[in-house]
Amino acid sequence: MDDTEPIPVGDSELATSTPVFSATLDGYGSCISAARRMTASFLTRVQAVHGLPVSDRAMDLTQLIVSELVTNACKYAPGPMLLELRILGDLVEVVVWDSDPVLPVARAADPARVGQHGLEIVMSVAQAFEAQRQPVGKSITARIALPDDPGGALTGRLPL
Repeated sequence: MDDTEPIPVGDSELATSTPVFSATLDGYGSCISAARRMTASFLTRVQAVHGLPVSDRAMDLTQLIVSELVTNACKYAPGPMLLELRILGDLVEVVVWDSDPVLPVARAADPARVGQHGLEIVMSVAQAFEAQRQPVGKSITARIALPDDPGGALTGRLPL
């Protein structure tokens, strides 16, 4: 691992019945792709080690959400951040903590706007979404269903 790679700070999926992973990210642009890779690796291990179903949709959407949340943290709260992934029943929970206490606000839809749609994307594909101020900074939490419904339908957005 070189200086630009995130530092895993915990990976307790083998030690407990609840798969959990966390890593500190340095806040530089290279941490975005590294966070996506770690997410894919975590979900692959969840499926292989714990036998939990992880649909292709869940794999793709979880990586997309991680990418968008880490990108926003890099852009608006430069500096170190924390990525946490955990399994809660048939959901994967993604939490990104950064040092900026300002909570994000989704902007009104504007088809002419180029970029700045990340939060809208996350909120539209996650089953649950929450932003909270923390004693230092904030945390953004999104939850994604792991399995697909046998009929291909997804359940609606759930409260956190």
